[in-house]
Amino acid sequence: MTVLGAGVAAVAFCPAPPLLLPAVEGRPDVATSSLRQACAEAVGALRAVQPDAVLVVGAGAAAGERVGVGDAGDLRGFGVHAQVPFAGPASPDGRRVPLAHALGAWLLDQAGSAATRIGVGPHDLGPLVASLPGRLGVLAVGDGSARRTVKAPGYLDPAAEPFDARVATALAAGDAGALAELDPAEGERLLAAGVPTWRSVGAALAGRAFTARLHLDDAPFGVGYLVADWTAA
Repeated sequence: MTVLGAGVAAVAFCPAPPLLLPAVEGRPDVATSSLRQACAEAVGALRAVQPDAVLVVGAGAAAGERVGVGDAGDLRGFGVHAQVPFAGPASPDGRRVPLAHALGAWLLDQAGSAATRIGVGPHDLGPLVASLPGRLGVLAVGDGSARRTVKAPGYLDPAAEPFDARVATALAAGDAGALAELDPAEGERLLAAGVPTWRSVGAALAGRAFTARLHLDDAPFGVGYLVADWTAA
């Protein structure tokens, strides 16, 4: 019997706030420093399995689109005149990379990952996992609810914290099935941008066993930030 996602050796889950990049953050903040450290630990665990390729999955990539060599993220929308190359130097002919993929590339650079990188949207993760040979890592980039407090981008919704708590429980348990079953309509209502990405990871890895660690479950700016890593058991 063929096991879905059998080639995936590890997964790192990280959120997608622009402030994760020191150049965007400017003055250091304790909450952001803690988030950055948690992400470094999760991506470090991903790097430790020595994957042949890392699939960076997040919102913004069109169906069928592959982010790769020469592409780069542009930070001008965040007040910084800089680029974040996705894989190797940015090319003049390269495509503009979605924020989630640019942040993923930066995290992989910080971890010293030399694995081949491929960026995809949530809908394309499953087919890619099923088709690629070798040892694979997945870096899933996405936020929890943006309705955690009255100062959050979407204002306070009492359902936001319990929703993020369910995601945190699934991440801490390495429960791919629970991620696959997240309600996309509820995620959209709660402005939980990571739901399509989490659902795609869950569906791609259904039935797999993982050793899981939850590094962070916090909402310092009214947005749920969840950081975890899974390593194949």
